[in-house]
Amino acid sequence: MEKPIVLVIMDGVGKGDGGAGDAVKQANTPTLDHLLATCPHTYLKAHGTAVGLPTDDDMGNSEVGHNALGCGQVYSQGAKLVGESIANGTLYRSETWQSLIANAKDGHALHFLGLLSDGNVHSNIAHLIALLKQAKAEGVKKAYCHILLDGRDVPATSALEYVEQLENVLSELSSDGCDYRIASGGGRMQITMDRYEANWSMVEAGWKTHVQGQGRMFASAKEAIETYRAETGCIDQDLPAFVIGENGEPVAKIANGDSVILFNFRGDRAQEISLAFDRKDFDKFDRGDYTGVKFAGMLQYDGDLNIPEHYLVQPPVIQNTLTEVLCKAGIHEYAVSETQKYGHVTYFWNGNRSGKVCEDLEVYEEVPSDVIPFEQAPAMKSKEITEKMLSAMASKKFEFIRCNYPNGDMVGHTGVLEAVIYAMECVDNSLKAILEAADKYGYTVLITADHGNADQMTETKKGKTSVRTAHSLNPVPFIIYDNSRAWEIKPGAYGLANVAPTIVKMLGLTAPECWEDSMV
Repeated sequence: MEKPIVLVIMDGVGKGDGGAGDAVKQANTPTLDHLLATCPHTYLKAHGTAVGLPTDDDMGNSEVGHNALGCGQVYSQGAKLVGESIANGTLYRSETWQSLIANAKDGHALHFLGLLSDGNVHSNIAHLIALLKQAKAEGVKKAYCHILLDGRDVPATSALEYVEQLENVLSELSSDGCDYRIASGGGRMQITMDRYEANWSMVEAGWKTHVQGQGRMFASAKEAIETYRAETGCIDQDLPAFVIGENGEPVAKIANGDSVILFNFRGDRAQEISLAFDRKDFDKFDRGDYTGVKFAGMLQYDGDLNIPEHYLVQPPVIQNTLTEVLCKAGIHEYAVSETQKYGHVTYFWNGNRSGKVCEDLEVYEEVPSDVIPFEQAPAMKSKEITEKMLSAMASKKFEFIRCNYPNGDMVGHTGVLEAVIYAMECVDNSLKAILEAADKYGYTVLITADHGNADQMTETKKGKTSVRTAHSLNPVPFIIYDNSRAWEIKPGAYGLANVAPTIVKMLGLTAPECWEDSMV
């Protein structure tokens, strides 16, 4: 057994261009600067094909990033997985799709709920359009879209482009006595898409909007977006909920017995609304007179917890994860983050697996996140995470310790540059404390990230510079800190999946043959 290892994941921290929109460079980060100046390091590809997405135009995200970090391999993910299933027709041949369509043709409506953009992080509008066209081809007369506005994985005020694209398709499909329309919507950070049970009131607000048709009524989604922008100045992700109405009544509520498809493929922000539709014993909020619908997710968002029970596309089966390898070798592990990223250092890290591989060898701790806009508290729980890390290191019970600092990503998504700069300084302070503990207790420290965000807070198109709230396509750092050994990183082009093989080699263990190469 070599020296124990600490892995620090600085969520959303890539290598920017050093310009005015690079919050990582603008922040006062003496610890990170010193590491990059004195330690072996390289930069890892954290997007596109390196994390199993269709093309290198697709930005990475925390889920696929932690999958790759934790399993040492590249699997077809999210958009690519769904796209393949649509292209080869397996989605439409699934028992779930056929059941939903049969129900919709038997006097019920078919509803599509999800994020309306082509960000390829949570969803893709192309998938929605393909499903709508297939539903029409199979004889569905009534189909309604409940759209969540993005502005986070795509430009901050791009919603009208996607609405226009969808409206054009719905208009074409609304022939031969068919009714295909947008029925409701709202910003993704206001309704429906909460995660990790941090704010159930968001989900309840979405339920009231989509299912019960409660809320401010507009003649069209375009009118709703333009009105709210004029009144609030909010970017898309923060726009209030709206209901599309006609003659003073909602165009369509999600009624008992209807068919409902949640067309998001990413799991974290899909699980809570899935539970609200799926579970008979649901008790997080009052669902009114709801008795049930035929509900399916695009994917199964948690296989161990069966969320949801029915889904359209089979998820990737990720095997031979780093945790499996370490448990087989008897290595004790510790993982910690706050609520916003706790699932990433546990569930996603372990290949979309709930629970532990070995109860005797693994310890997980979650620091509850505050329910507050991240720009108002950009430190988030960095101090509390660091305290738990230092305690775990001091205990000397663990040979592998990992943590995630969410600041660069979660504050980065707000678009508030000053808050992101401060967030990076908080992470840097935490890094300093961890390095000091590593020297004291004898650990090697690896520092990396799952994707970029804080490194690109602005974007310029057609000569106009605007706030960027989406992830970047920039590579992320991989740094080795060890005060007792001079590690050398081999020349090569690496991605996130090369981290697990490197950890295993540094621990003196043998990696599975199916893994990528070690960097040392």
